Amino acid sequence: MGSMKRSTSCRILAAVGGLEAKLERNSTTTFVMSLVIPVLCLLCVPFLVYRRPTLEWLQTIRVTAGIGSVESPEDKSLGGLLPPGFDESSCLSRYQAALYRKASPHKPSPFLVEKLRRYEALHRKCGPNTELYNRSIQQLESDHSTGPMECNYVVWIPHYGLGNRVMSIVSGFLYALLNDKVLLIHVDQDMEDLFCEPFPDTSWVLPKDFPIENLGEFEGDATLSYGKLIRDKIINNDMRFATKVTLPAYQMLRKIPWLLLRTDEYFVPSLFLVDEYAEDLQQLFPERTTVFHHLVRYLFHPTNTVWGYVMRYYQGYLAKADERIGIQIRIFPLVPIPFETMLNQIINCTLSQHILPAIDPQEPAAAPSNAAKVKAVLVTNLNSGYHDRLRDMYYEHSTTTGEVITVHQPSHEKQQYTDQRSHNVKAWSEITLLSFSDVLVTTAWSTFGYVAQGLGGLKPWILPRHPRPGVACVQAVSTEACFHAPPDYDCKARKGGADLSAVAPFVRHCEDVEVGLKLFD
Repeated sequence: MGSMKRSTSCRILAAVGGLEAKLERNSTTTFVMSLVIPVLCLLCVPFLVYRRPTLEWLQTIRVTAGIGSVESPEDKSLGGLLPPGFDESSCLSRYQAALYRKASPHKPSPFLVEKLRRYEALHRKCGPNTELYNRSIQQLESDHSTGPMECNYVVWIPHYGLGNRVMSIVSGFLYALLNDKVLLIHVDQDMEDLFCEPFPDTSWVLPKDFPIENLGEFEGDATLSYGKLIRDKIINNDMRFATKVTLPAYQMLRKIPWLLLRTDEYFVPSLFLVDEYAEDLQQLFPERTTVFHHLVRYLFHPTNTVWGYVMRYYQGYLAKADERIGIQIRIFPLVPIPFETMLNQIINCTLSQHILPAIDPQEPAAAPSNAAKVKAVLVTNLNSGYHDRLRDMYYEHSTTTGEVITVHQPSHEKQQYTDQRSHNVKAWSEITLLSFSDVLVTTAWSTFGYVAQGLGGLKPWILPRHPRPGVACVQAVSTEACFHAPPDYDCKARKGGADLSAVAPFVRHCEDVEVGLKLFD
């Protein structure tokens, strides 16, 4: 349910005083070149039964692991990652989700925890319907710029599927965090009641009366595109030094009151290319490969509505298993893979890595012993074929290890319906269920899988699109999401065609682009 296209897409829009500017680069080789200014280089089956759960029922849920139950952990804040001050009943998943996931070995740095608390205070001061927000809106409507405001904003605009949206919001949030901006997200009907508010005593939802209309229609060829205005020399990067020039509603990106961001990419790695951010990023994330893991767990929590769907399915099909295996399968229209080819790759991967046991094709399924280990397999795909074949394989034959394998699939939508809320509810529920896995197998390039691995703190086994002979899958080197579009532009040397591994060795294509290549050293 992620998305893949012939080219990546990033749109960064600067809007001040009634004008909107944006920038889009469609070439994967110029992604980070999207903004080139003196100090900044940035890119921009069982089925889920959807009944609204009661709060009373959700509050009675405990983690069942075969026998017994697990009470709430002592550290409900995930090492200080989650802020205090929330009414727990308003978003039960915020503190319950960790009970269902493997314990994370990665702890947030004290600097990150402190930075998040400072950001939350800034968001409360500048968030929607505050005096400072209203003042910024008045300036926006005034059709001229009077210089930097006390509160500056990044407005996130949705683009493509749910996995892409989550990853781009994480990217936009880190950019806002580094630049003391406030992140607001534009929520259409298809995203309503999916995510809890991440910041206490305020909202990150862009008010519906925001004066700039039709945000979803911004494209890169607009007359007021930031890139076009730069190329046409209507504005220039040195205007921030001008004292006698009336700026045409634009300033240095870091200081402009309103920055509109529309992208479907995870561009966090590109921020590591910016010298200005280097010191902060090192302190925020001493482990560079934990950025997505920490931030996605901080920002994204299913609402009680979605959490109810997740809990009903988990308790009904997965809770009593000794081990849970997630298999996320995505076939992209532009890179079609025959069904039997993908099925064989999945089977070869899970057998060769001892994720699932082999079967005895000569022996029918026999009654298992009471002591037999049970593995529950959760399959997510737009179609039911993979689930059906795996289910039949283990239903009709005994395993060579004596283990019992159950196979489950919550839904199969046949097509991706990104603009439908019901589809996104299922997608978000299934991403959450996948994050509860003990072992995760994902499809190359799928943002759906990236979000699950980030939430679960898992290093998945990735099914490459073009596997080498004898290599059905390769394990990710970290929990970090893939950087689909590493640039070939060296921001320091200001020239293209550079080998960025010499400048920033952690910026590379990752395993699901080519088997064995690392995202981070």
